[in-house]
Amino acid sequence: MRFDPAAATKAAIDSLGPDALAKAANYTQGSHWLSLWGLLVAAVVTILFVRLRILDRLDARLARRGWALRTFLLCVSFFLLSAITSLPWDAYADWGREAAYDRTSQPFGDWLGQTAISAVITALLGSLFFLAIYALIRRTGRRWWVWTGGLVGVAISALLLVSPIVIEPIFNEYRPVPAGPVRDALVVMADRVDIPHSHILMFDGSRQSNNFSANVSGIGSSARIAISDVALGKASLDEVKAVTGHEIGHYVEGHIWYAIVAFSLLAILLFFLADRLFPRAARLFGSDAAIEDARGFPVMMILLSFLGLLAMPIVNTIIRIDETSADLYSLETVNLPDAMVGALLKSAEYRNPRPGLIEEWLFYDHPSVERRMRMSMEWKAAHPKEPPVAKP
Repeated sequence: MRFDPAAATKAAIDSLGPDALAKAANYTQGSHWLSLWGLLVAAVVTILFVRLRILDRLDARLARRGWALRTFLLCVSFFLLSAITSLPWDAYADWGREAAYDRTSQPFGDWLGQTAISAVITALLGSLFFLAIYALIRRTGRRWWVWTGGLVGVAISALLLVSPIVIEPIFNEYRPVPAGPVRDALVVMADRVDIPHSHILMFDGSRQSNNFSANVSGIGSSARIAISDVALGKASLDEVKAVTGHEIGHYVEGHIWYAIVAFSLLAILLFFLADRLFPRAARLFGSDAAIEDARGFPVMMILLSFLGLLAMPIVNTIIRIDETSADLYSLETVNLPDAMVGALLKSAEYRNPRPGLIEEWLFYDHPSVERRMRMSMEWKAAHPKEPPVAKP
C-alpha cells in the first residue's frame, strides 16, 4: 500500500482527540486576543502617565541634572512604574491564564519574583537603548531614524552575546545533558558540525512552563543549544535527536545573523513611522512633548507597540522561513521524520495545529504543526529507508 503523507498527517493530529484539539484551539485564539488587549492596557497606562504628568514632574525635579542622566532616569521610571501599573494584567495573562490551561506549574510567588527581576533588567537595558535613541535624535537631526538600524543591530548582537552568560542563568539553571544514551547521541551530532560539547545543554524549563521546547541562544563564543527538561522528560531518544537536529540547523545555517539584519532594517521603518506619527499621537494622548523630549517617552512606547503589532506578520514570516529551513536541515541530516512528527505532536497541546491561512500568517511565528508534519511525511514518502538485507 502506497504511503499517503496527507492521511498520515491527519491521523497523527486526530490522535490527540477532539477535546485536546478544541482546548489547543481555544488557548491559541485567546493568545491572539491577548496581544490586542495588551495594547489597550498599554494605552491606558500611557493615558495615566500623560494626564497625571508623572514624567513632567520628575523632569522638573531633575532639572539641574545633566541631559543624559535625566533622560535615563525618566526612561527607567517609566519602565518600572508602568510595570507596576500593569501588574494585575500581566499576572492574569502570563501566569493565571497559563495555569488555567495547565501550561505552567510555577507557584505565583516564584512568578512574581522572576517578573520583578525581569522588570528591573528591562528597565536598565531598555533605558540605555532609548538613551542612545534620544542621543541620535539630538545629534543627527530630522533623519535620525536612518541610524537606528545600526543601533538596533549592535544592541541585539550585544544582548545575544551577554544574555546566555549573565541574564539567562538568573532565571534557569543550565547544565550538561546527563551521561547516558541521550548525551551520547547528542555528542555524535555535535561532532559532525564541530559544535563544542559544552554548547549543548539542558535547562529547568519546567520551572516556568510545561511546554515542550528547545532553543538556540547567543552568538559567537556564547552560542548554545538548550533543551528543556520537559522535552527531555517527555520525548523518546529519536524525538530528542530530531529536535536537536532542528536546533543545530539554526546554529549551522546562521539564522540569527539573518534575523539581526532583517530586524535592523525593519527597525528603520518603524522608527521612521514613529517620527512621522509622534506629533499626532502626542496630541491624541494630551502630551505637549516633542519627539526629542524624554517627557514624551510614554507616547513613544505606545506608538512603537502599536507599530510593532502591525509589523507582527512581517516578523512572523521572517521567523517562519528560518523554522522551515531548520526543519528541513533536521530531516536531511538526522532523517527521523516520524520522530519529528512525534515531537511536533507534543507542541500541538498548546498551539492549534490547524489554523486558517490568515490566522497563521498574522499570528504564528512557527509554521503550523499540520504544515510541519506534512513536510516531514512528504520527506518520508520521498526518502524511504532501504529495507534490511537478509543474511543467507
